[in-house]
Amino acid sequence: MWTMTENIAWKTPIPGKGWSSPIVYDDLIFLTSTEEDGKSCRLICVHRDDGTIAWNKEVHRQETRPMREQNSFATPTPVTDGRNVYAVFFDGTAVAADFSGNLVWRNSDFKFYSLHGLGASPVLARGQLIMPFDGSSREDERVGWKIPWQEAAILAWDTATGKVLWTGRRGNSRVGHVTPILVENENQLVSAGGDRVQGFDVRTGQQIWSIYSQGEGVTPSPAIGDGIIFTSSGFEEPTIRAIRLGGHGDITKTHIAWEQKKGVPALASPLLVSQYLYTISRDNILFCLEQATGEVVWQERLSGVHSASPVFADGRIYILSEEGVTRVLRPGNKYDEIARNSVEGVCKASMVVSQGRFYIRSSTNLYCIVSK
Repeated sequence: MWTMTENIAWKTPIPGKGWSSPIVYDDLIFLTSTEEDGKSCRLICVHRDDGTIAWNKEVHRQETRPMREQNSFATPTPVTDGRNVYAVFFDGTAVAADFSGNLVWRNSDFKFYSLHGLGASPVLARGQLIMPFDGSSREDERVGWKIPWQEAAILAWDTATGKVLWTGRRGNSRVGHVTPILVENENQLVSAGGDRVQGFDVRTGQQIWSIYSQGEGVTPSPAIGDGIIFTSSGFEEPTIRAIRLGGHGDITKTHIAWEQKKGVPALASPLLVSQYLYTISRDNILFCLEQATGEVVWQERLSGVHSASPVFADGRIYILSEEGVTRVLRPGNKYDEIARNSVEGVCKASMVVSQGRFYIRSSTNLYCIVSK
């Protein structure tokens, strides 16, 4: 349990603005931010032990454009392979920096545009930095948003050089903000956009399978367990789908195990714990579903707005609201709340748990929480 005066190991003001989650590697924490109204793209390193900022470096300058109010110019969460830190910013530029903040490479070849902004995050696999770009047309914003198009791309950069190794294509799809996940020993990348959930060969970018999942503006990342991918679709026909792995081609009619229109997550990603799938709907109701069937086990209305994804740590579920309140639950077949904890500031980034500590980013600070 924590409050603003209890169990806060340190609190560090973070310059600029951004909704990327922090990442932890050994004794360092990395996160991104922007200053100068989004033009100056920053990579920030914080010491884990005491919260002091080791460095704050500009790694890119970008041209800004309108986007959704809920987004930021530094929303994608960075990743690291232990040698470099990799980040992607609002305009589609990817950068790599070493652990001293020195720029290793920058690639701005892909000119991303979306009326919503950029919300997905990159992943690492086989020496590649992989990022989906599910945007819309600069000339006519309805194209790619209301009207499907074929310009969505998934890029893989060489982590050593920044060179584009392959570009995956969805076919007809629309705007999305979904961070992909890796399955089957990192040989397959599952990536979703508006109207589509698809599997790609992580080595070549070749599309392996695809299902139709109507709805644009989809945000939650999939969850995976026991050979099943759990996804949600966006506006128009919001639906949770359980998809069996192992198919090829269009598997819409053959590999959907079940569908559920109740409890469809809108912003926060679903959380799979044991036999239960936990989701937070657009009207901020927490649902517990049976993993095997999709049947609703229980539901509980939450106070506040929930953009951050729930996390599971040490046998507990932690649900952070934009108002800075964290509910702590026991997982199971009933709603079982243990505690509520709070920090100050708006919280849209997902919390991070590492080495027995919680890290929460608010609109102004990075908090380190440690239990006595």
